[in-house]
Amino acid sequence: MNVTGETGGADGRVAEFEELRPLLFSIAYRILGSVGEAEDAVQEAWLRFDASSTRPDSVRAFLSATVTRISIDVLRSARVRRERYVGPWLPEPLLNDPYQDPARAAELADSVSMAALLLLERLSPLERSVFVLREVFAFGFGEIASAVGRSEAACRQLLVRARRHMEEGRPRFEADRRERQELAERFFGALSRGDVAGLRQLLAADVRMVGDSGGKAPQLAKAVVGAEKAARLLAAVYPLMARVDITFQRHEVNGQPGAVFRDRDGRVLHALVLDVLDGQIQTVRAVINPDKLGHLGPVADAWALDREVKRIRRAGP
Repeated sequence: MNVTGETGGADGRVAEFEELRPLLFSIAYRILGSVGEAEDAVQEAWLRFDASSTRPDSVRAFLSATVTRISIDVLRSARVRRERYVGPWLPEPLLNDPYQDPARAAELADSVSMAALLLLERLSPLERSVFVLREVFAFGFGEIASAVGRSEAACRQLLVRARRHMEEGRPRFEADRRERQELAERFFGALSRGDVAGLRQLLAADVRMVGDSGGKAPQLAKAVVGAEKAARLLAAVYPLMARVDITFQRHEVNGQPGAVFRDRDGRVLHALVLDVLDGQIQTVRAVINPDKLGHLGPVADAWALDREVKRIRRAGP
């Protein structure tokens, strides 16, 4: 490291950090699965960088290592909280990944999906960090070793274990982007119409519906498995929601087709994301926990809306 005195002074340091902010956030989010915690980790990395009296030879390597170590510490405590979490746990929805690298576009898109982030939950914090740095961002083993505080040989072994766990859970078929979007368009059309047959046609026979409310919002359903059950539930619920002026805007969520649902005042109710594989929708995931939606905008009162929907259901057509 070199003694501070770099050209540009404080302004130059800020500019360097801001240029790297998208990368740092993307690393932290993939390790943590939380937008808020990732933003906090990036901010803490800046504070440490700004407080340093020396300038690293590679600012990118220094900040990437710093945000990785912070994220590992946060994840270790977060895993304890997730063990006590009420109901299924899902990552916080991410609408736009700020880091783009055309050379690694496929890896970046795959690694941010809900399915991939849930697979990463199987890994230890060190395995997860090594996998993210190597497989997603193509860091060298020397940089990874520095970031996680292990030898290069140990990092290679961590990567072998992480790859094995990830491969065990990966689906055998993947849909191309155009196929996903076409299926999603048909799904949301059928959803709006309350079309049971149309929905059933798009859903895999063993489709799963998963909702993450964390006990802080009404749950759509604890667990729904099977095309018939899922189609009937979706076709029954969403037309009722429309009657209390709930609308949705189509949007990619974690790189997958999805939508953000809002109340009559434009406040966020939940985010819905679809896993499309082998020509069918395999999983429908809804993030309903208000604590996970604040970064998308003001959050709706889900309990009040639920009471409105129930009153309309009791009143009939």
